Amino acid sequence: MQAMVLTQYGPDANFEQIEVQTPEPDAGQVLVRIAATSVNTVDTMIRSAGNGLPLSPELPAILGMDFAGTIEAVGAEVENFKQGDEVYGCAGGLADLPGTLAEYISADARLIAHKPKSLSLREAAAIPLTGITAFEGLHRAGVKAGQRILIHGGSGGVGHLAVQLAVARGADVYATGGNNAALAAIKSMGATPINYRTQAVADYVEQYTAGAGFDVVYDTVGNANMLNSFEAAALNGHVVTTTSLLNIDLSTAHFRGLSLHVVFMLIPMLHNHHREAHQKILSQIASLTDQGHYTPLLDNRHFSVTDAGEAYRHLASGNAMGKIVLNGF
Repeated sequence: MQAMVLTQYGPDANFEQIEVQTPEPDAGQVLVRIAATSVNTVDTMIRSAGNGLPLSPELPAILGMDFAGTIEAVGAEVENFKQGDEVYGCAGGLADLPGTLAEYISADARLIAHKPKSLSLREAAAIPLTGITAFEGLHRAGVKAGQRILIHGGSGGVGHLAVQLAVARGADVYATGGNNAALAAIKSMGATPINYRTQAVADYVEQYTAGAGFDVVYDTVGNANMLNSFEAAALNGHVVTTTSLLNIDLSTAHFRGLSLHVVFMLIPMLHNHHREAHQKILSQIASLTDQGHYTPLLDNRHFSVTDAGEAYRHLASGNAMGKIVLNGF
């Protein structure tokens, strides 16, 4: 099969198109012909940092975690999937799991689900990693109807999913963005947009919560922005973060009695730990999507898998909105 392969790590490392052995599905796996894949921030981190991260695969490496495609073969001990099924999932691109910048992937059947019937394969490929992350964060924070929820980065990959899933739960949702396009997208998804460039945290907390703070703050921006999340949260509230690789002063979180939830959805893949949970979440997202509660937000630039380097650069530029999807070979 054809694959885009890295032979060295670094921020400017090039992907090379080469021919590699087509995998065969082991017991518990399915062989999927990949129709589309998408780019996540962790993909760009692995490419840049390489051996500096404990989750990076050995070189030569096939990166890429998300995919949607059609099952071509089914390994032993696999139930509920058959040849010809259209599926989606997040099943490779790290540690010892070959990735999705290729024609085929042998995927652990516990990490995939039948794709939403209402979406194309290209649209479905945008969902898995960010969808599982968004779903897990909302679940761990106990988001429910009637709560006021703030989502930082509401038009981003995780953010736009978290917005729509929180709206579907009946929450009163607010989300930050930094330009007109992002704010318009947030509004179209049923949330109240907040321009973080023009409004201070204290000002929008006062405007939308009468100073009480938000019941849950889902911070998809992370790092130093977590201090803004602590400031925006209500007493005994919940803060969810997907990016916490830093030293930070937790004083505000302490004196507000906040619960902090760090979401790292790659744990099942890295440690073969409760992988079936990912299938369950993907199935629930597919059902919500087919019921009209979720529509993927795709970046308006179109890439092929052979344009992987350019797609990675586009995500790293900060100019992408929603998910960057690459059509397969």
